[in-house]
Amino acid sequence: MAGKSEQNAVVLDKQRPANVAQKSMKHHLILEDPAAAFANVRHEFGEHGGVNMSIEASITFTVMEPENLSRMFAGELGPDRDFFIYSRHLNPTVLNLSRLLAALEGTEAAYCTSSGMSAISSVLLQLCSSGDHIVASRSLYGGTYALLTHFLPKACNITTSFVDIRDLNMVEEAIAEGRTKVLYFESISNPTLMVSDILALCRIAHSKGVTVVVDNTFAPMVLSPARLGADVVVHSISKYISGAADVIAGAVCGPASLINSMMDLREGALMLLGPTMNAKIAFELSERLPHLGLRMKVHSNRALVFATRMTKLGIKVIYPGLENHPDHGLLKSLANKDYGYGGNGDFVC
Repeated sequence: MAGKSEQNAVVLDKQRPANVAQKSMKHHLILEDPAAAFANVRHEFGEHGGVNMSIEASITFTVMEPENLSRMFAGELGPDRDFFIYSRHLNPTVLNLSRLLAALEGTEAAYCTSSGMSAISSVLLQLCSSGDHIVASRSLYGGTYALLTHFLPKACNITTSFVDIRDLNMVEEAIAEGRTKVLYFESISNPTLMVSDILALCRIAHSKGVTVVVDNTFAPMVLSPARLGADVVVHSISKYISGAADVIAGAVCGPASLINSMMDLREGALMLLGPTMNAKIAFELSERLPHLGLRMKVHSNRALVFATRMTKLGIKVIYPGLENHPDHGLLKSLANKDYGYGGNGDFVC
């Protein structure tokens, strides 16, 4: 049925939201522990009854009843009822991985992409139009900074004001009423390891009708931005989630209305720009995700041990798990306690 979705599913939706922040957020905060949320995701069995889902490598799909095709293009039939059109649009194997990512972040829906930058670019292009404005942290991944500084202003007439995300007054003053559509920051910044006050930043943005987009690449499991109020969460799956530095991939997690609009056949940024994830990659990643919680615990534990040892040797270490880090208390108050403080540390020479 048009406009309806099941939990953790993406369906075609004929209505494109003007601003996600103005909608009633229905992030399914099923369970606070992301690992427990994984266990509650609908399990997809293989085509012949296998315990693992089959890899759907097809580009196109069979439609047995011709009258259904027009309904599919109209958004009345979608993957919630096993109707698929084209793998650049939606693919069953990629959708399965996307459901796991939605559970990880506690959002209604998600969809995976071919890279982290394609996820970031697509969501900003979906939420912003020519003449719109973004407020962003000045401490960002280099590719994101280049996108906001060079590509979006030149190609799309979308401008960005960069602020010290720790200065809440500066953030509020940078928001231009009627023009600012997105507040963008990283949960733990890459590479400076600054921790963002997600709760406070969401309050400021939402009070002004601005959508909050958070890059959680450096803190999967450790932080859950959507459970803390963020509207959209993006990931470079290439980092912790992949775990082996052998896959380039990304994800957008958010309300079903946004994800559906990004897959819209006529106006969707993901559909039309085409950063399509390969189904074989999606299957491989779906096999790694259930172990992410165990991996993050070990990453965090080893990082803390290493940072502590280096500090005792007189080496200056920047690691938010250390009590001398300026954001240690903030991270401790926001983090999912079982997963530590993350696996990255910086050394100052």
